[in-house]
Amino acid sequence: MRGPRLVVNLVLLVVAVLFVAPLLWLVTASFDTHGGLAAKVPGEATLGNFGQILNWQVGGRPLVNGLLISAGTAIIAVVAAVLAAYPLSRFQLRFRRPFLYTILFTTGLPVTAIMVPVYGLFVRLSLVDSLWGTTVFLAATALPMAIWMCKNFMDGIPVSLEEAAWVDGASSLQALRSIVLPLMAPGVAVVGIFTFITAWGNFFVPFVLLLDPDKMPASVGIFSFFGQNGLVAYGQLAAYSILYTAPVLALYLVVSRWLGGGFSMAGAVKA
Repeated sequence: MRGPRLVVNLVLLVVAVLFVAPLLWLVTASFDTHGGLAAKVPGEATLGNFGQILNWQVGGRPLVNGLLISAGTAIIAVVAAVLAAYPLSRFQLRFRRPFLYTILFTTGLPVTAIMVPVYGLFVRLSLVDSLWGTTVFLAATALPMAIWMCKNFMDGIPVSLEEAAWVDGASSLQALRSIVLPLMAPGVAVVGIFTFITAWGNFFVPFVLLLDPDKMPASVGIFSFFGQNGLVAYGQLAAYSILYTAPVLALYLVVSRWLGGGFSMAGAVKA
């Protein structure tokens, strides 16, 4: 038994090293005056790399643009997904199964396959170089997965809780707002975080649909550290990468207490 266990431990150790090595490089290169591809202890530690990116033009504006786009995408997608998932979860619709299969199929459709017609549509609608148009499109691409996830969360909430509200005269929307949403708050948080992270890390869509450098989000702004002729500012790139991950980590820490709570509905329905 020791042999197989040793092999499993070695494999897990290799996987851990593969995950830790890039993070170690980020930390060391961000404080290194002459940061390169190698992860090494800085010979001369400095905060100069952070000083060069902590300004409005390089670091501030792209982060704000990214936050606006990602937060707008998450809000639109979550609201639309909840409203779409509710009838799919609660009512026996005639075309529910084909519709769900269609949603499942669209989750695997690559965005690159539809960008050419989407760009032509944006040109006709004068939405190219529009933060709002880019946000709406990102929300639309995130909607299928968001609907699927919200429906699964709603399926775990007993319908009898809503039936009690209907008896008291509440409408479907009132029951959704007063009963279903509070109970599935952890699920809404999961969908929101998933959508936010997906939009936050999206490089291709903003790069194609936005033209003004002042409107580019941080996911595209990080490309500016790759200079011409293969020259890369590794120290600034590492420092910017650390700054780039901060909003996602902060978002996770804020909602982690809801994620840990789960769907605790013990005693909600009396037998």
